Amino acid sequence: MFGKSQISRRELLASASTGFGLTALAGLMAENGALAAPAPQTRVAVRPEAKAKYVIFCYMSGGVSHVDSFDPKPELARLAGKPMPVPVHRTMFNNNGTVMPTQWEFKKRGKCGMEVSELFPHIAELADELAVVRSMTAKFNEHAQANYFTHSGFGLAGYPSAGAWTTYGLGTENRDLPGYVVLQSSNAVPPHGGVANFSSGFLPAQYQASIFKADAGEALRDITPREPDALQRRRLAFIKDADKHFAAQAGRDAAVEAAVRNYETAYRMQSAVPELCDISGETEATRQMYGLDAKEPQKAAYARQCLTARRLVERGVRFIELSCLSQGIGAGNPANPWDQHGQIKAGHGGMAMSVDQPIAALIKDLKQRGLLDETLIIWAGEFGRTPFSQGSDGRDHNPYGYSVWLAGGGAKGGTVYGATDELGYHAVENVSTVYDLWATVLHLMGVDHEALTYRFGGRDFRLTDVHGRVIRDIVA
Repeated sequence: MFGKSQISRRELLASASTGFGLTALAGLMAENGALAAPAPQTRVAVRPEAKAKYVIFCYMSGGVSHVDSFDPKPELARLAGKPMPVPVHRTMFNNNGTVMPTQWEFKKRGKCGMEVSELFPHIAELADELAVVRSMTAKFNEHAQANYFTHSGFGLAGYPSAGAWTTYGLGTENRDLPGYVVLQSSNAVPPHGGVANFSSGFLPAQYQASIFKADAGEALRDITPREPDALQRRRLAFIKDADKHFAAQAGRDAAVEAAVRNYETAYRMQSAVPELCDISGETEATRQMYGLDAKEPQKAAYARQCLTARRLVERGVRFIELSCLSQGIGAGNPANPWDQHGQIKAGHGGMAMSVDQPIAALIKDLKQRGLLDETLIIWAGEFGRTPFSQGSDGRDHNPYGYSVWLAGGGAKGGTVYGATDELGYHAVENVSTVYDLWATVLHLMGVDHEALTYRFGGRDFRLTDVHGRVIRDIVA
């Protein structure tokens, strides 16, 4: 795994503060005399009755149309083709057309009678498991800023993501894997804004995400050892000695300690990651449930992420994010695959086809294994889409009101919270923010969002900044 016989102090510091997946670039082995691995630790008080232990974040990058999915608006059909009856804010492209009706039929689902559209037929069958927030709002109308905001509560790069905050506050239950993992497959890439969406920001570097390619021969680079174990151990012994002296000189510098901990985890990942990604032992019924062998490559690739997410939960990984794959329709590119500024019927239809069955399978699989109660699934994009058309058959960005949902982990299934206006344009009832979403997630994990802080630059930062309230109506 190591290509050099020595590592400089500059390289050691750089490895702690730059790049992503560095958790997997080098390693030390605690069991064989290397620096001892830190025990999982909780930095905040956790309510013992809290159910959620793990988070799976199904991120719908690009912006799903809420009025075509989880927020029925029959008024759009009545006004179809007419000018908007209310003032229209400037949009991303300002090519605003007339009122555009919902493209999929809504039906009442489950015992709760929640209305969900035919865009997500498999997820709709699980309506009794969903807590849908129909009044989410965002501060930004542009992808990169909105992605940063959704992940970190700030619209700029450089702040810790929710995954980093969660693992910083709660630690992880598996010392052989990172506490925060972003899954990709096939041609999936980070959302606009890049890997900074998964940053640890000013938190110690061991809390940044590691990106795993779930369906690749090597889930991440250099995970397969390139030299015999005996030689690797001798090299590690040398690095241990260098680290010991350098750490003493640095006076327990946080960047140095983070690098050392990343090295420790990385060595153990050499066996843990290949075992994680080997799904040969999964049953045929499981493969069919997720759609692993689907003829549509995007569905099969996303199914692999969902199945791997379940396997990560089984191994005690704290925070897992999944990545959508582009259908290449209507401006939906790899970084923003749900971004249908045109051809929304074909684009959203293709995107939903690729994620609907795998996500529903993930929920069902976790439930039948007794893991759903302690696993919180979050489904969200960075904003919604306009109730009026862009051009003839697309929708532009809409941060003024959109839908997200939670399932498992103490969320109150079969619940709808908040509402947008009759057109689906603005949130008007129980208006909610990204700060509220993360405050609620932390609450479900037993953490007071105001107590999870880190002092940087002379002030105490937190994931919810100086905002946020728990949405108690969606807490079971």
